[in-house]
Amino acid sequence: MDLASKKILVTGACGFIGSHLVEALQQAAGHVRALVFYNSFNSLGWLDKLDKKVLNNTEVVTGDIRDPHAMESVVQGVDIVFHLAALIAIPYSYLAPAGYVETNVNGTLNILQAARKANVDKILVTSTSEVYGTALEVPISEHHPRQAQSPYSASKIAADAMTEAFHRSFGLPATIVRPFNTYGPRQSARAVIPTIITQLLGGSQSVKIGALHPTRDLLFVKDTVRAFLAIAASDATVGEEINIATGSEISIGEIAHTLIEMINPAARIETDGARLRPEKSEVERLLGSAQKLTSLTGWTPSCTLKEGLAETVEWFSKPTNLAFYKHNQYQI
Repeated sequence: MDLASKKILVTGACGFIGSHLVEALQQAAGHVRALVFYNSFNSLGWLDKLDKKVLNNTEVVTGDIRDPHAMESVVQGVDIVFHLAALIAIPYSYLAPAGYVETNVNGTLNILQAARKANVDKILVTSTSEVYGTALEVPISEHHPRQAQSPYSASKIAADAMTEAFHRSFGLPATIVRPFNTYGPRQSARAVIPTIITQLLGGSQSVKIGALHPTRDLLFVKDTVRAFLAIAASDATVGEEINIATGSEISIGEIAHTLIEMINPAARIETDGARLRPEKSEVERLLGSAQKLTSLTGWTPSCTLKEGLAETVEWFSKPTNLAFYKHNQYQI
């Protein structure tokens, strides 16, 4: 599929991965429509920080994926939908599980219904490696059992199932895209890498984080976006669920020590009980297989962890970027 001739919608365009995807689509797509969560401040989130040329060439619309009627209007006339809008903070899902159902399940249903009515060429629904829970076998393939170890992961499992149902029941050309632990510039401080970086750059000598032993498969955001584009362009990916992963893992403790060495070797690690997940909710190990993605599209990760962390630290080191983060406040 030639993206250059397509009109493309990105939901969740104001967020971390969404804003990077909008930038990349400006080079690859015919027209980009970006859905931003409506707010009274008229904030476009991270889109406000993009190059003005990119923003001026983007059709920005505001709305709420929980509103089915509004989503019909937003999707109308679109060829391809990248659905990224979601509530994603795992700690907050313990406090407000109903909100995760309303946004992640019902919101996805509204987008699927709108895409079906608009007869889109393709819709990519963003999942998460959290649906697998703690690895029962590695590397984790798309056939791995689903384990709802948090209200967040439960809501994403349900959204994935609804997407599969729409493909099987109505022939909707849908693909479930499942990134592992994406990191990079603009990521929220609720995630561990920005949490560590912003504390260190903010001058903290004691870096507060949660559990140190869990392992993660860390994926630089530019590689994640390249995978999204490759999946969208391939006709072979329709009806599939597809991991985006590097096939390597590193513990949270190792990541923390690496970042401390890069920024302030004198700093120490402090385990903060408030940041620990409930025992049975912690995902102990994530190590993904991208074999299906590679076989269908030829995609492979191009950025090493060392390169990705260096670029991420450089971005956060700019005072204008660091100013968006409250390093001395725990973000859920």
